[in-house]
Amino acid sequence: MGVDNRQDVSQLLAAWSEGDQQALNELVSAVYPEIRKIARQRLRQAPQQTLESAAVANEAYVRLFQARGIQCENRLMFFALCAQVIRRIIGEYARSRRYSKRGGSAVRVPLDEQVVGANGHDIQLLALDQALDSLCKMDPRKSRLVELHCFGGLTMDESAEVLGISPETAKRDWKLAKAWLGLELAGRRPV
Repeated sequence: MGVDNRQDVSQLLAAWSEGDQQALNELVSAVYPEIRKIARQRLRQAPQQTLESAAVANEAYVRLFQARGIQCENRLMFFALCAQVIRRIIGEYARSRRYSKRGGSAVRVPLDEQVVGANGHDIQLLALDQALDSLCKMDPRKSRLVELHCFGGLTMDESAEVLGISPETAKRDWKLAKAWLGLELAGRRPV
């Protein structure tokens, strides 16, 4: 069917916010390729794991369908919500793999310079999820920025718009969040 323009997506979001589950079905089918692309990008960083982008996208759809009364004002807010859902799904998967195998370890994800700087460290996805939770306790906005940019595939400008901050502030927050996460994941927690 394919909803191509932003106005149609906004109309579907408005209808879904009012409780129209059929609007969610239409919305997800319209944006599903983008959700799957985002999931594929996140999972590409963990080549040894068995989770597939289609499974992540499908689980995201199920969770969105089960949610009622969620307010999404526009396309960016919807992708911000998807970013949260995708992060949770991947984190839960990493935790379940860690606990389901005797002596098994969490899924390893080589994060590129996008998150931890030019050195690019091979870290555990579970460790990243826990580090983001810790960052959220200290500075929710920076944690949300990382989530939007890394797990939601939003540009820095789009992330700034979702957070209601200037692009310059988003870039400063991004720089600080990357530094904090780099130290946290290296085991040298910042004070």
